[in-house]
Amino acid sequence: MGDIVSGQRRLSTAELGLRAARAATGLDSIGLQPGDIIALFLRNDFPFFEASMAAGILGVYPTPVNWHATPEEARYIFENSGAKAIVIHADLYEGVRAVVPAGVHVFTVPTPPEIAGAYGVPTQSAEAPHGARNWAAWLEDFAPWSGDVRPNPGTIIYTSGTTGNPKGVRRASPTPEQAEASMRSLLDIFGLMTHPPDQIISVMTGPMYHSAPNAYGMVCARQGATLHLEARFEPEELLQMIERHRVTHIHMVPIMFNRLLKLPDEVKRKYDLSSLKFVVHAAAPCPAPVKRAMIEWWGPVINEYYGSTETGGVVFCTSEQWLSHPGTVGTAMPGADVRITDAEGNSLPQGEIGEVTAAFPNIADFTYHKDDAKRRATAKVGLVATGDLGYFDKDGFLYLCDRSKDMIISGGVNIYPAEIEAVLHRMPGVADCAVFGIPDDEYGEAVHACVQAQPGKQLSEEGVKAYLREHLSGFKVPRSVDFRAELPREDSGKIFKRKLREPFWAGRTTRI
Repeated sequence: MGDIVSGQRRLSTAELGLRAARAATGLDSIGLQPGDIIALFLRNDFPFFEASMAAGILGVYPTPVNWHATPEEARYIFENSGAKAIVIHADLYEGVRAVVPAGVHVFTVPTPPEIAGAYGVPTQSAEAPHGARNWAAWLEDFAPWSGDVRPNPGTIIYTSGTTGNPKGVRRASPTPEQAEASMRSLLDIFGLMTHPPDQIISVMTGPMYHSAPNAYGMVCARQGATLHLEARFEPEELLQMIERHRVTHIHMVPIMFNRLLKLPDEVKRKYDLSSLKFVVHAAAPCPAPVKRAMIEWWGPVINEYYGSTETGGVVFCTSEQWLSHPGTVGTAMPGADVRITDAEGNSLPQGEIGEVTAAFPNIADFTYHKDDAKRRATAKVGLVATGDLGYFDKDGFLYLCDRSKDMIISGGVNIYPAEIEAVLHRMPGVADCAVFGIPDDEYGEAVHACVQAQPGKQLSEEGVKAYLREHLSGFKVPRSVDFRAELPREDSGKIFKRKLREPFWAGRTTRI
């Protein structure tokens, strides 16, 4: 069995399982029932794993909340999810305390030194604030769970929607066959079948409030691998950890590759990376020069998968496959149904661009929490419309070209313009606006806003950004803003966003 490691703290996966079993008894004692929700407002820390595993034992859904969320954003998820309990780092609690619904059980976690240091926040005492309980002290009052282990429904991940409000992707409790198929798929994607679990050493580079890092971290812990939690991604620190701990497996996003490649050559040559066996990336398109440079540096250990929170990973690509088909995201995984379709859902021939639709028919289906209509809107020929446009080549390799949905992927994070536009429309002096993604060498895309001011009103770029920072997380605030006397419109009156977006992407072969 392995360990979960954070700074100087270490918890064996056996002890983790025991603490999760105690937490399950505790959560049952406060009335959590199968299908209920517990919200996790946490950075990557031991209680994230403890609470997630405890929820799984009880058939309860753990629901991570982006801890960068503003009170407005947190309020929506707390209320929409109907969470019966919240586990939160102590230094984050005061920021959202006022929006925690009445009657919700709150458990605080003292912020450990390695996290406090990484984010410049004070370490917290073990004493819980008024109205909350200390998570670690509370679970010690309970014996390990001795009842039946209920079907684990998985995690509800809130992924933003084009209407502005995030949507909770909620799967039905799987049958034993579906649970086995889902786990087998994840083990294949993450490369965790390449070695026995006690020989796998990994680093958790991404925040577990995102679906892919969440799945990766939880699978590593459940399999008994050793997992080092990186408080926040630092390029040279990752290289140090790979050498020091003889890391074998990592899950990454392309922006991390960009930052690693920008290190001075003498720094890149300084570390022994020969222990690496399987590196997998996803969440955003990886520019071909970046991927080629990483394969040349780290060797043919770079793998990629494509999918979404709704579909899971459905396409996979090894280094060798990518080098022979540059730019591809891979071929359909065993059991996955991936098609290129036109607007009516008809499958298109090889080489013809259409919408990517996909699903794993043998994995439990999903809906959007409290919004089945939105789930039905994603259905296409029995599959899920991903919003991406692409094509298959003659060898069955998938290439992505653009997105039909108005989504921005910046540094592997999904950002939805409608949410930003809704806030901008409330800003005094704004007549209209359009938000979209523009090329960014580091992040892949950056958020850009075009603003039309009301007659006689004067607006500034810094003023617009300052207003948005009051209402949105920092990563949603546009990197750049320009002002137009008038925004182009289609005959229907809708802003012709493509005309605004196209000049920024001129001369590029893809639009994502």
